[in-house]
Amino acid sequence: MSDKSDSALVKECLSGNKKCFEELVNRYQKPVFNVALRIINNYDDATEIAQTTFIKAFENLHTFDTKRKFFSWLYRIATNESLNYLKARKQHELLSDDHVSHERTPDQRFDEAETDEQLQNALMQLNQDYRIVLVLCHFHNLSYKEISSILDIPEKTVKSRLFSARKNLKELLEREDM
Repeated sequence: MSDKSDSALVKECLSGNKKCFEELVNRYQKPVFNVALRIINNYDDATEIAQTTFIKAFENLHTFDTKRKFFSWLYRIATNESLNYLKARKQHELLSDDHVSHERTPDQRFDEAETDEQLQNALMQLNQDYRIVLVLCHFHNLSYKEISSILDIPEKTVKSRLFSARKNLKELLEREDM
């Protein structure tokens, strides 16, 4: 991987060096896939959404403002693609067992798998707006400002949604333990 900044890679790509976009894909394919997976909870569909995200990013690269962060712009595309997918399918069902995680190793303990499943089930019961801010904040470690930029909402709204999401998630998890 190159030490070039994202903005430099975008500029070179726009100048005709398409290899630079490949480097951007390599940098961000896992985070983009993970955000899609956490929002829609389907491994195969998340893979497709990640691919669509990069295709749309490439096609619209000329609209990217190099004064901003590339990953925020890309995450916004991934989030929008995931939300559009959910709207199209009108999916509000719980995560099925076969999509909890494909990265689990056989030697992981049962308790860890059960906790992860409970968390995922609880996440899927949350309102989409709450689930997205939780995923971006806690699974992708984005700041309020970055989440605000990705979702195109004020930082105060991010904080409010995050507060409510945490409260609701806690209640759901406590209910499941009973």
